[in-house]
Amino acid sequence: MDKLVITGGNPLNGVVEINGAKNAAVAILPAAILASKGVCTIDNIPDIEDVNCIERIIASLGCKVKCGKNVVTIDSSCLCRTEAITDDVRKMRASYYLIGALLGRFKKARVELPGGCSIGVRPIDQHIKGFEALGAKVTIEHGAVIVNADKLVGTNIFFDVVSVGATINVMIAATLAEGLTVLENVAKEPHVVDVANFLNSMGANIKGAGTDIIRIEGVKELRGCSYSVIPDQIEAGTYMIAAAACGGEVKINNVIPKHLESISAKLIEMGAQVIENGDSVIVKSNGKLKGVNVKTQPYPGFPTDVQQPMTTILSIAKGRSIISESIWEGRFKHVDELKKMGANIKVEGKTAIVDGVDKLTGAVVRATDLRAGAAMVIAGLLAEGTTEVLSIEHIDRGYPNIENKFRELGGKIRRVSDFSQLEKAE
Repeated sequence: MDKLVITGGNPLNGVVEINGAKNAAVAILPAAILASKGVCTIDNIPDIEDVNCIERIIASLGCKVKCGKNVVTIDSSCLCRTEAITDDVRKMRASYYLIGALLGRFKKARVELPGGCSIGVRPIDQHIKGFEALGAKVTIEHGAVIVNADKLVGTNIFFDVVSVGATINVMIAATLAEGLTVLENVAKEPHVVDVANFLNSMGANIKGAGTDIIRIEGVKELRGCSYSVIPDQIEAGTYMIAAAACGGEVKINNVIPKHLESISAKLIEMGAQVIENGDSVIVKSNGKLKGVNVKTQPYPGFPTDVQQPMTTILSIAKGRSIISESIWEGRFKHVDELKKMGANIKVEGKTAIVDGVDKLTGAVVRATDLRAGAAMVIAGLLAEGTTEVLSIEHIDRGYPNIENKFRELGGKIRRVSDFSQLEKAE
């Protein structure tokens, strides 16, 4: 088991390149199995464990998968299985996109219930509602979701809550349904739009992604295509927050600034400078920041996936900040870790009250989930002394080469093998 060892107190300066969006890639790769002809070549794929996991699952179904440097080719013409019941499926949340893809192409699927970060209750009831509305019978037996349909027929579906996963999953299934499907009260996140654009590149007919209503005119078949995944909004936001927290000047390349507007606005409100420049942003900071109030919301609001890194920077900002987490009820597990470093934070339900302190001090802390791990890395970079971050397998699920990228910016961070943790595991 590895850990990150960080010596804090150094400003960050230089240039960092952002990879393709994790949340888009883990949906686009399963969607590629809808292509009954041709090969999908997908570029700007991040080299992270969640992507590697999806690639292994797709290969286990019978697809030919070839992985290069940030490029994956998928030939699903020889796909022979409609059951995904491996350990990899149980590991990650995004494996549920296989249900929509297999249902769309073969009208049947059996997929183990997914896992992923423990950040709160994440039901799939809206996914099931959508599949059933399209004409599928859905049952859950022995820990697996089983879907079957004689045919899928387009219909109007109104989601009870805004759900990124349900929006994408039902959209994937509906591409090969008969007639028109209209999805209302849908998620508008950038990766929803990216998946729709990918499906359209394969021959789907989807309009309205990024708005409140998505219209999908079913087609008879989809084919291979070439496509490039959008930059990762959350990875970019994480480096923006780190630059503002540690001080210095960092240019963040390969981004879509519009996707970052809610993050940029809060950092500017805190006293940092954010300069947009084409496909990059520059963050300048002297490290002297003031507290602000943050409420997570569906896009274009402040992203829940950036809330935990934001909590870290607010812990050393002057004054009091209020963080309202409106998406996931279990997303303050990192607070206890920040308290070990001297943070003054009180959690009341889905609200955190943060009173800024003069400094954080190094400690041994744990990444309780993916984005909490990023929060602890930022905390280590700005803290006085040495911080050890354990359980970094969570971080590896979503941040490619995080220690190398921060080291190139001037951060003192290294990955080492933690044999003591290995002994405990044994």
